[in-house]
Amino acid sequence: MAKIAPLSGFPELLPEQRVVEREIIASLARTFELHGFANIETRVVEPIDRLAKGGEIDKEIYVLQRLAAEPDAKAELGMHFDLTVPFARYVLENAGKLEFPFRRFQIQPAWRGERPQEGRYRQFTQADIDIVGRDTLGFHHDVEVVRVMVEALGALPLPPLSFQVNNRKLIQGFYRGLGISDVTTAIKVIDKLDKLPAETVAEQLVEQAGATPEQAELCLRLATIRVPDTSFVEQVRALGVEDELLETGLVELAAVIDGCASATSERVSVEANLRIARGLDYYTGTVLEVFMAGYERLKSVGGGGRYDALASDGKTTYPGVGVSFGVSRTLIPLISDGVLAGSRKVPSAVLVAVTDEDAREASTAIATALRARGVACEVSADAAKFGKQIRAAERRGIPFVWFSQADGTHQVKDIRSGDQVEADPSTWSPPEEDLRPQVVTTRTTTLEENQ
Repeated sequence: MAKIAPLSGFPELLPEQRVVEREIIASLARTFELHGFANIETRVVEPIDRLAKGGEIDKEIYVLQRLAAEPDAKAELGMHFDLTVPFARYVLENAGKLEFPFRRFQIQPAWRGERPQEGRYRQFTQADIDIVGRDTLGFHHDVEVVRVMVEALGALPLPPLSFQVNNRKLIQGFYRGLGISDVTTAIKVIDKLDKLPAETVAEQLVEQAGATPEQAELCLRLATIRVPDTSFVEQVRALGVEDELLETGLVELAAVIDGCASATSERVSVEANLRIARGLDYYTGTVLEVFMAGYERLKSVGGGGRYDALASDGKTTYPGVGVSFGVSRTLIPLISDGVLAGSRKVPSAVLVAVTDEDAREASTAIATALRARGVACEVSADAAKFGKQIRAAERRGIPFVWFSQADGTHQVKDIRSGDQVEADPSTWSPPEEDLRPQVVTTRTTTLEENQ
């Protein structure tokens, strides 16, 4: 039989690696729920025309078609490539049953047929939060959504994360105040600053957006402003550009920076970065990207912002604001680099030893008593010598082995320390940190190590 090769772009995790993913997802869900976000799960497929961008079918969309379909049959369904498109459809479809503002979180896989590379996969999991209103949505929700994601990511054992926040109104107002004729194109060009040299971006602003060299220079000066507080307001005003929309953007961005200040920590920071533009047309206010220290090669590991028209049925418009975190994009490189690992391969905290096969039923009864109180355990696969049963537990990462004594008493051994004590299956529990597998930070990764 031919050797089975991994399928590029479709990562699969070993049990101890899956511990990391599951615990991270559980932590995110707990934080989101603490803030009142309801969980939804949408279907895998959407009609192709709904997945199309501006009427053009994205070549990266995976289509779904019956194997026995007619050779010339046109595919009508595609697999979602993010969670925003299906969420917009979900809101329209269920608008009469939802309470607005609707607060939702969604943690699901998505599929995208692109060239696989580190941090970019054909199947990947995302974690999204959004607040959606009906016709209107107060700006304070922009502050709230960003802060919630700051808190959620700050609770994870990840390298330091930086939220880089801007506002499309600020950018648009600045360009409009300058007199640039094609503001939309200018935003898309500025969004290339992380890929192209500044002089090339300046040339494209002139050639593609109709800017003068002097206007292009001011656009670049705006894009260099990056501060951890609201001092950007005076720095922008010092550039001498005036516009009503610009002032609105300055006020909104300052509110986000101030509103998140008390949620920041050594693990997560929030900065105003006026080069962040996010080229997608549907963003209308707050925009942000999230970067991970030491892993700048991945580019952003999260992003989002305000969109004043998530969906519309022709009569009602549903504005929203949201942030997406790339679970697979972030975790798989960290797992591969040995930064994060699961504390054990199995959920079992206890292996109940078997003295001989005649005693298996008694060992099973002990396991049943432990499980009744929420202690995950398993009974030894065979009645080998106790030394072999202990080594079997070690290989699986199980921290405790339970022994029944001839006089009817019991002892439990911590095989890491060697400590062995008397125990009662109706009352004994392992320490809290051993009750279930944990995410272990195996080493510290610095920026220098990964450059």
